[in-house]
Amino acid sequence: MGFRKKTNKNPPVLSHEFIIQNHADIVSCVAMVFLLGLMFEVTSKVAVLFITVQYNFTISANEGLSEESVVNHFHHGLKDLATIFFYMLVAIIIHAIIQEYVLDKINRKMHFSKTKHSKFNESGQLSMSMVLNGLHSGLFLSLWDGYPHTLMPFQMKFYFISQMGYWLHALPEIYFQKTKKEDIPRQLVYISLYLVHIVGAYILNLNRLALVLLVLHCFIELLFHVSRLVYFSNEKRQTGFSIWAVLFVLGRLLTLSLSVLTVGFGLSNADQQGLDLANGNFNVLIVRITVLATICVTQAFMMWKFINFQLRRWREQAQAQPVKPKKLQAPKTKSKKDKANGVNGVSSNGADSPRAKKEKSS
Repeated sequence: MGFRKKTNKNPPVLSHEFIIQNHADIVSCVAMVFLLGLMFEVTSKVAVLFITVQYNFTISANEGLSEESVVNHFHHGLKDLATIFFYMLVAIIIHAIIQEYVLDKINRKMHFSKTKHSKFNESGQLSMSMVLNGLHSGLFLSLWDGYPHTLMPFQMKFYFISQMGYWLHALPEIYFQKTKKEDIPRQLVYISLYLVHIVGAYILNLNRLALVLLVLHCFIELLFHVSRLVYFSNEKRQTGFSIWAVLFVLGRLLTLSLSVLTVGFGLSNADQQGLDLANGNFNVLIVRITVLATICVTQAFMMWKFINFQLRRWREQAQAQPVKPKKLQAPKTKSKKDKANGVNGVSSNGADSPRAKKEKSS
């Protein structure tokens, strides 16, 4: 099935243009190979590694009870790399579907410029991602109780797998979408920040804290991208940016507060202390300091970018406002009364006019 409209020109096979035009079809074929592998006994064991979530661990609440009391949990390992790779392919396919059947149709109707076109596509794709993240995730009240959280329910395990697959798919999308050279460093920094924090939390078993912070961050990012989409439809509608600016600052403060509370105070007073790789315990001082330093530096970097964005936005608004020209004062004209007095030989200040003086002298 094709996701990209083919042009009349047929580029050479395996050329850059051929791969870019047909990347969704190529990735779909690769994903179909894994799905077809489930149908044959010889390849099913390998295909399962890529498609299903690995490291299942069954916990029974009380022995001898029915199967309903059995709970399945998961932990992480190297086999997760295969699953992440498969769902990265799925993310590329979904990205192409949204681009072709939703965003491209809107772009053709709105006739955006090249700059607005790329920003609209970026906000459209990220808005879809943030909505799915918010619907898929859940909140936990206790962020540090019972650390290390090596066992995860299926929903949480699949959430982190899909998140890592999504942000890894964003790397080849830079090539597929023909991103401008000046935008590539910004995109790489944006993607790297997500991957570093998600993968770090996943390995260090800080999945509960990461989940809460991701939900908070995704909600604020969703508001920004929706506001930008509304702005592109009507440039007078900028209320969403003002609301986003307030929530962005509050979100940074809340992120720092939760991080310090969980890592700085909660884990430092936890029962299990020390480094234990076998049990997934990383509750040592150097790890806690590294985690807090990474979060603080990231929040400071985001605030710095936010301040620059606001200053640039205010400067553009100031330049866009037209300067009112000063009104030139017109010369005062004589009233009808003054003209009449001038004719009769009397000026407006009571003195004789030059004409009257001439008549008197004669």
